[in-house]
Amino acid sequence: MAFFDTHTHLDYLHQFTQEPLENLVQNALSAGVEKMLVVAVLQRDFETIKNLTALFPEHLRYGLGLHPLYIKEHILTDLDVLEQYLSQRHVNLTAVAEIGLERAIPELTAELVWKKQCQFFEAQLYLAKQYQLPVNLHSRKTHDQLFTFLKRIDVAQKGVVHGFAGSYDQAKRFVDLGYKIGVGGTITYERANKTRQAISKLPLDALLLETDSPDMPVFGFQGQPNRPERITNVFQALCELRTESPEQIQETIWHNSIDLFG
Repeated sequence: MAFFDTHTHLDYLHQFTQEPLENLVQNALSAGVEKMLVVAVLQRDFETIKNLTALFPEHLRYGLGLHPLYIKEHILTDLDVLEQYLSQRHVNLTAVAEIGLERAIPELTAELVWKKQCQFFEAQLYLAKQYQLPVNLHSRKTHDQLFTFLKRIDVAQKGVVHGFAGSYDQAKRFVDLGYKIGVGGTITYERANKTRQAISKLPLDALLLETDSPDMPVFGFQGQPNRPERITNVFQALCELRTESPEQIQETIWHNSIDLFG
C-alpha cells in the first residue's frame, strides 16, 4: 500500500535525531510512505526546506508559510520573502504551509498579538489564492474563527485542516467549503472520542493522512519523536473506525492527497 504523509516537519526531525536524511526517507519508503509534504514554520527555514526536498524530488513535496505559534517572531518582510518563493514556483513547491490560527496559548490571544495572527493569516490566504496553491492549516481552539476567514477568502485550490481534533459538526463545515480534514495520531487514542466519531462519519473523499512528524506521537510511542513511517499506525486506527475496506480507504486517500499536494 502506498501512503502520502501530507504534513511533516522532516527538517526538524532531521535536526532533532541527527539521523541522515537518507535514512529518514528510506525508513518511510520501507513502510510504504511514497510521498511526504514538508511544511515550514519560519521564514529562515524556507531555503533549507527547498534544498532538502530537492534531494529526493520523487518523494518529497514542500509548502512554505509562517506558522501562528511563532507569530511574535514574524515580521512583515517575511511575507515579502514568502511571495518571492511562491512567485518562483519551484516544481515541488505545492502548498502554502503551515499557516493558520492559534488560541490554545494564552499569550498568543492578547489583543495585539491576535490581531497580528489574523493579519498574517489573511495575507497568506490571499497569497495562496494569487498563486493558485492549496493551504495546509493549523487550527487550535480556532475552528470558528478559521472558518470565517476561509468562507470570506475563496482559496481556489482549497486545502486541509491539519491534525484535526474537534467535532463532526466542526469538521463538516470545513468539508462543505471544499476543505479536507487531516487525520493524524489523535485518532490512535481511545480517549479522543469526539474526534474519532467525527472521522468515522465524514465522507472518505474528505480525508487525508498525516503524522506531523516529529510532533503528534501516535499511541504507544509517547515521548518519542514521531516519524513518517508511523502513518501506518494512523491508517490502522482509521480502518478500525471506518466501514470501507482497507484497500478502498488507502486508494481513496492516496488519490485525495495526490490531487491536492502531488
